[in-house]
Amino acid sequence: QVQLVESGGGLVQAGGSLRLSCAASGRNRSTFPMGWFRQAPGKEREFVADITWNGGNTYYADFAKGRFTISRDNAKNTVYLQMNSLKLEDTAVYYCAALRTYHPDSGYSPNSFASWGQGTQVTVSS
Repeated sequence: QVQLVESGGGLVQAGGSLRLSCAASGRNRSTFPMGWFRQAPGKEREFVADITWNGGNTYYADFAKGRFTISRDNAKNTVYLQMNSLKLEDTAVYYCAALRTYHPDSGYSPNSFASWGQGTQVTVSS
């Protein structure tokens, strides 16, 4: 079982930047594909970005393309989400997840996830 702890959230003005971190611990912590998801108030959790275990491939939601960058440092057991040009609609709780499969063609289902972090709040103000 891998344990995940997110950090780096906070309050930022529109147009600003934040970098989220997700520290992993536990067995096989560097071998999982990893993903970032977010959930805004009153909305379902949605996919943001994911990355293969070695960082060789990444995939982004349309709203994240060109603004967000997912990366990982397996030596530090940490996955990052750099978020630039933040918009009001980016306000959400951001979660990282250890994935059983990298970006499945059929989409993510409850069985796709090996573990979730507790989430970190990102609030974008005008």
